Amino acid sequence: MLILHCPYCGRDVDETDLHPGGEAHLKRVGPDADAEAFEQYLFMRENPKGVHFERWRHAYGCGKWFLAARNTATLQVYGTYSAQTTEPPHDIMNAIKEAQA
Repeated sequence: MLILHCPYCGRDVDETDLHPGGEAHLKRVGPDADAEAFEQYLFMRENPKGVHFERWRHAYGCGKWFLAARNTATLQVYGTYSAQTTEPPHDIMNAIKEAQA
C-alpha cells in the first residue's frame, strides 16, 4: 500500500485517504492558447517507469494538495512537498540520485 506524508498536517496517510491529481510541475496553457497547445496539455503526459512527480490531495484529512516524488515501479517514496513549490526540493533530488547510484 502506498503511504505518503502530508506536508501540511504532518500525518502519514495511506492511499485510501488521498486523491491522485496526475503529473506535477506542468505548465498550464492560458485561454489564448490554440487547440493544439490545449490538446498537448490535456493528453500528452509522461508516464515513466521509475521516478515520477505527482500531485495528491489529502481528501479525507486537511483537504490540501501536495506534491510527491515516487518510483512507479517500486512505490518507493522519495518525499513530499508543498504544492506551491515550482521544482522538487534539493533533499528529494539528492535522495533520488542516491537511490539510482
